[in-house]
Amino acid sequence: MACARELQEVLLATKYKAVIYDCDGVMFDSFEANLNFYQRIMAMMGRPALNRGDEAVMRVLHTYANRDVLAYFFPEESDHQQSLRYAGAIDYRELVPLMQMEEGFRETLAKLVPLVGLAVCTNRSTSMDLVLESFGLQGYFGCVMTAAKVANPKPHPEPLLKVLTHFRIAPDEALFVGDSEVDRQAAAAAGVPFVAYKSELPALAILNRHEEILDLLLSPP
Repeated sequence: MACARELQEVLLATKYKAVIYDCDGVMFDSFEANLNFYQRIMAMMGRPALNRGDEAVMRVLHTYANRDVLAYFFPEESDHQQSLRYAGAIDYRELVPLMQMEEGFRETLAKLVPLVGLAVCTNRSTSMDLVLESFGLQGYFGCVMTAAKVANPKPHPEPLLKVLTHFRIAPDEALFVGDSEVDRQAAAAAGVPFVAYKSELPALAILNRHEEILDLLLSPP
């Protein structure tokens, strides 16, 4: 009990008051779910299936907000609007089983939640609450910021700035854990220290396992 109390005192004494997580590629391996989602839209639109070997296309569909991805695939306004309607008709509950939570994530959240504020900052739009509920994670996060709640999704800083406002903290009092260049750009624009998860992107630190965030929080301010 004394050790737990000491750990809490050390963490609360650090400059970081919140940890913000991207969803796809950080909280979950959701590649198959995302690809399946857009393959369904392609089929509805009468377009050829996406090539999973096309790294540029896979990066777009895995990192940008839904409306931006569909604008990329369907630049004509009429096609874009139709694709948005098809996207809205997909029941994401059918895709959740294709998602896998990253190893050690829940255990790390359990250690963090009494010590710092926790948030999600994702380019998902309407599916995030369903995903959190499906995996029993909704109780861990004090703020869930999605593309549907902002005018400008990542890489714009607006989503992260709204999270900072929620917690009433300065940018350098938070850490943003992400895995993509979109995440890095958003963090840089918001002034929030960026932590790369399983990525070699320029960052304050690189995490290969979620529990390593505790070492970063324990570092001297």
